[in-house]
Amino acid sequence: MLSGVRIYASDTIWRQILTDFGATVLDAPNATDINFDNLHIDCPLSSLELKSVILDANDSASVLREIFGASVSLPRIQSQIIVLLHKSGGMTGNELRDALGYAPDTTTHTVDTAIYQLRRAYGRGFIINTNGVYRIGKL
Repeated sequence: MLSGVRIYASDTIWRQILTDFGATVLDAPNATDINFDNLHIDCPLSSLELKSVILDANDSASVLREIFGASVSLPRIQSQIIVLLHKSGGMTGNELRDALGYAPDTTTHTVDTAIYQLRRAYGRGFIINTNGVYRIGKL
């Protein structure tokens, strides 16, 4: 039900419920994933209501609208990169690969290719790399 969702929860009962629903439950909060504690869930609620609240929190469309000023349709990896860089303020290549679910030392060009495609489409200054840290620049 929540496959692919990365979420932090401090409460052990909620951690178990989220795991049972298929979410990847994190041991520590971070800026790029959902923090369940900040969602202020009012009990009781149905499993469908819970899923809706979590998926709304995971919705990248609002972040993309904020950045681009309009609704855009991008491949999943590209939108994830933009949202991660926006939420975190900047990430190294290893942090970015890890947040996307790749092992940091994995030899994959998927992330590099997605960044190249974003730069080609929106300009070289859209994603900048300063001292090994990728950040969202100017459109």
